[in-house]
Amino acid sequence: MMNRIERPEATEGGVALSRIAELAAAEAEIFTRARPKSQASLGNGMAGFFNGVPMHWMKDWPTPFPILVDKASGATITDVDGNRLADFCLGDTGSMFGHSPAPVARAIRRQAGRGLTYMLPSEDSLTLGLLLAERFGLPHWQIATTATDANRFALRVARAVTGRDKILVFNGCYHGAVDETMVRLEGGKPINRPGLAGEFRDLTERTRIVEFNDLPALEEALSHDDVACVITEPVLTNSCMVLPEPGFLEGVRALTRKAGTLLLIDETHTISTGPGGYTKKHDLEPDLFVLGKPVAGGVPASVWGMSEELAARYTAYNATKEPGYSGMGTTLSANPLQFAAMRATLEEVMTEANYAHMEKLAERLATGLDKAIRKRRLPWHVMRVGARVEFICAPGPLRNGGEAEHAHASRLEAAVHVALVNRGVLIAPFHNMMLVSPVTTARQVDRLVAAFGDIAARLAA
Repeated sequence: MMNRIERPEATEGGVALSRIAELAAAEAEIFTRARPKSQASLGNGMAGFFNGVPMHWMKDWPTPFPILVDKASGATITDVDGNRLADFCLGDTGSMFGHSPAPVARAIRRQAGRGLTYMLPSEDSLTLGLLLAERFGLPHWQIATTATDANRFALRVARAVTGRDKILVFNGCYHGAVDETMVRLEGGKPINRPGLAGEFRDLTERTRIVEFNDLPALEEALSHDDVACVITEPVLTNSCMVLPEPGFLEGVRALTRKAGTLLLIDETHTISTGPGGYTKKHDLEPDLFVLGKPVAGGVPASVWGMSEELAARYTAYNATKEPGYSGMGTTLSANPLQFAAMRATLEEVMTEANYAHMEKLAERLATGLDKAIRKRRLPWHVMRVGARVEFICAPGPLRNGGEAEHAHASRLEAAVHVALVNRGVLIAPFHNMMLVSPVTTARQVDRLVAAFGDIAARLAA
């Protein structure tokens, strides 16, 4: 009689799928039982909204149904059932400095009595332009409403002044909803990003794509002299986090200059690095700079800046182009509410003292998570960029976007997320990201570390 061969159980992130399923089922039941009001309101979707939610990603959270928020203050969210969550998601960077920072709230109240939008500057704008130039190092700025818009407008300028029609992105990049950045490498070949809705174009015709940290590939892609702009985050942040290898960003700057290609640094996520972003801390020299999400303390706003040389080239271009609408700008951009909120954020919230607090507690968080991972001998790792921390359910560090995409463990990450919520902690739902704000406390950090350790113990048992 032949002996039956025992096959090893399938795993994800080094954890048996059966154990993940067991944790997910138990935590989903706990979550639902603790939120009867949220379930009654959202369990079957919200009336009047397509697919039951105002924005599709509200349904993409791994919880059984979305959390219906009653209020948020500081670094704490309270739902309609009275559950309090230490918030490390912070609006996926939109509330990176805490919910309704006092200086921003005061500025909003003050401006609300003076008018919210009128297509003309307010006195706050006189100070704001100087603040932007001083803080981020570029002398010429424009205001938009989202980082997506700012990136779009900046890329238009790059194409205008260079006369080139292509851009270049790194595999795994994230630049909001900018259409031409929605490409990926699959088997080494560029393709439209899977899942795009209604996209009828082959985006790879106008977008070149190479892997992050691959300077030879970048040099070859730029050698055709048809790339107007390289747009990049200084750290890949919207998949599993990938840091630049030593010399990579300096190499990007050198190669773009050699090729006559402009460089756009998108700091929307890496502003966690410091008051001037990754750019200022590491002495990067972009031609274009974009910052969205947290720049107005939660009020929708973004900024994009140009170097002196680029501004001169763009001025010359505008002097010779035919009259007509540039196709850049939206009516509600550069409104006085944005000016007021951004001024308050830059002057009173994005301070060296606040960043020092964020950095200290982020290091405490990263160290605690790493100890829990090593204690349970899980094949995971932790990455940090300033106040931004991420645990990744795969060995690391990762080198590029391709590796980052394959490092995702969707079922495992979803189970961990819900388990953390049940232990009073909220993290970003899509990439295990955690932010430390100026109002985050050491007690909240320790609560997250303890909760993570408990969950790791259950998964590794």
